Amino acid sequence: MLPEDRAADHTMDHAALIRDHTVYSCVMGSRAFGLTTQESDTDRRGIFLAPTPLFWRFSKPPTHIEGPLPEQFSWELERFCELALRANPNILECLHSPLVEHIDETGRELLSLRGAFLSLHAHDTFARYALAQRKKLDADVCTHGAPRWKHAMHLLRLLASCRDLLRTGELVIDVGDARDDLLAVKRGEVPWPEVERRMTTLAEESDSAAPKSPLPAEPDTAAVEDFLFRTRRRSAGFERP
Repeated sequence: MLPEDRAADHTMDHAALIRDHTVYSCVMGSRAFGLTTQESDTDRRGIFLAPTPLFWRFSKPPTHIEGPLPEQFSWELERFCELALRANPNILECLHSPLVEHIDETGRELLSLRGAFLSLHAHDTFARYALAQRKKLDADVCTHGAPRWKHAMHLLRLLASCRDLLRTGELVIDVGDARDDLLAVKRGEVPWPEVERRMTTLAEESDSAAPKSPLPAEPDTAAVEDFLFRTRRRSAGFERP
């Protein structure tokens, strides 16, 4: 087989994994957050279950796949669970999208476990992610005199989501009544100093909520691992669905 043939075969394998083995897919981004405008893209995120026998080869299945549709990204189930247990904000939000496009029995079982991924680790991971984004916004202001307003809007949304998660123990990604205020930020109608003030306030409210949060200190790793083990066995044909 020529090198270009191997590359084509590799691409087809990836497409087949998404086509035939996706257990859950949803729409994320502004559409899931309740911030849709006429300019909004459709960001798709998914989870695929690589068949267990593929792991018995020297060449392992990919941990993630980009495409085949524009703005589409998928994770292999185990990698997704690893990131979710670490309270990765983007990963956790996928499990709470109100716009589910595809789900099978494995996907439904995963969703039934989404509370197992939530823990006080979210306070740290959301805060670190927010700090990194804040530094980028500050750099934009220094360089261009203004931030990227769309990114500022999404950072405010993320900070509010973190605060509410710590207060209630539940992750809700739709912004609800905050939509108009957030879209005003996106349009650049809110002065940057006011946006900074809101960001600081939300971060402080998260810090205050953390000590009293109903979230457990650690995620339920054992429950997630048991789910993965059973899922891999079913895929290998050792257990009935």
